[in-house]
Amino acid sequence: MIDKILILDFGSQYTQLIARRVRELNVYCEIHPFNKIPSLENVKGVILSGSPSSVRQQDAPMPNLKGIINKIPLLGICYGAQWLIHHHGGNVEKSDSREYGRAILQISMQSDPLLNGMSAESQVWMSHGDTITETPDSVINIGSTQDVKNAAYRFKDQQTWGIQFHPEVYHSTEGKILIENFVVHIAKASQTWTPNSFVESTVSEIRDTIKNENVVLGLSGGVDSSVAALLLHRAIGEQLTCIFVDNGLLRKNEFKDVLDKYKSLGLNVKGVDAKQLFYDSLKGLTDPEDKRKAIGKTFIDVFDEQAQKISNVKWLAQGTIYPDIIESVSVNGPSATIKSHHNVGGLPDYMKLKIIEPLKALFKDEVRSVGKSINLPEIILNRHPFPGPGLGIRILGEVSENKVRILQEVDYIFINGLKTSGLYNEVWQAGAILLPVQSVGVMGDERTYENAVALRAVTSTDGMTADWCHLPYDFLADISNQIINRVSGINRVTYDISSKPPATIEWE
Repeated sequence: MIDKILILDFGSQYTQLIARRVRELNVYCEIHPFNKIPSLENVKGVILSGSPSSVRQQDAPMPNLKGIINKIPLLGICYGAQWLIHHHGGNVEKSDSREYGRAILQISMQSDPLLNGMSAESQVWMSHGDTITETPDSVINIGSTQDVKNAAYRFKDQQTWGIQFHPEVYHSTEGKILIENFVVHIAKASQTWTPNSFVESTVSEIRDTIKNENVVLGLSGGVDSSVAALLLHRAIGEQLTCIFVDNGLLRKNEFKDVLDKYKSLGLNVKGVDAKQLFYDSLKGLTDPEDKRKAIGKTFIDVFDEQAQKISNVKWLAQGTIYPDIIESVSVNGPSATIKSHHNVGGLPDYMKLKIIEPLKALFKDEVRSVGKSINLPEIILNRHPFPGPGLGIRILGEVSENKVRILQEVDYIFINGLKTSGLYNEVWQAGAILLPVQSVGVMGDERTYENAVALRAVTSTDGMTADWCHLPYDFLADISNQIINRVSGINRVTYDISSKPPATIEWE
């Protein structure tokens, strides 16, 4: 069994970033809700996340760490640090002012294992409304800022530390050093979590699990399902059948292009043209959730019909990745209304098949690393994420075949423009949204009253958070001009400059 770091989540928006920093050290880690602590077998260290809650409130998250404290190396971050002090009899009080943004950590004990190798004064990122005002006698202060006396501390007689800043965010310039100190040097977790080791262990696990039974997988054209397919193919060969459904909501020419590429990889793929079924199911629907459900149900019907034609199918493979799991199992219960279209629900229950999810432990960038190690073609490997419901959730309001045609043309111009300008690989995800808005325009000497579209491009690591991409004005101007001139029905182009949070990447 591989060594692991356990991250207990108290609801912080930064929890997934902690995991990302640990994984960057080639150390395996898992996020679990604070109230659902798993087996501690092979757990080398535990990290307590931040939280929007306060330890002072009546319903504050209160973990049971009986099997962890003074037994396994422990690091509390922000809320986690405050809870440890509160739990051991110290005082946590509301700050006079919210402590948010950059601060300079003045390290008072550079010899401490957690801070070893850091500068005497190091920039850190603060984000909390409470602060530790009094520590128990068993605690030693090892770092402060101008406004936060107990910014970093440790317990005298145990491997337990607490910090009131966030080393996982990039604004903490030496945060990586601190995390490495805890994970590698204090917890002594082995750095063996690599793409090649993952491929080797996963292929072996798939063979042991599937044996002589058959597997069916729904391909989407994206990197997740493609990497899952190649791993399964490497493990069980012809026992895998892939189904690629054209739901009429794909990008321009995508069905043929991607289908040809899959077949060139040696995969056993069946392409299914079901466009009209999806258009019919979406007729009259305007609510985003209703559209998602209609698309999901139609896909299940089509997929199930095709799967029934395959003999001895006992398994359904899915390209579920770790952020899907994180968003579906949170400290507050499943986030079904946040992301109701991902792979963790619906189809398995309907088809009564066993589930295999080869990528469920990986973040998106890790999926790409694995894909590269098994020679997935660049055209698929570096493809931007594309939502399961496709253009159906990028057309606000009712979906029709004509609206899809318009948006496909707009999207094609935008995405192709990013590629030809050398900007595509600088963007994590991009697309166009057809707005239910008509605006006045002038073309030639005539007044027009046509649709508006919004362009969206973001930078991200795993989609859990995202910033809008600062594309060059000249590029945006050129793309806008091309869209308005070439796509009938569009006379206005806007650019979305919202970040996630508070906005989502998709509009629906």
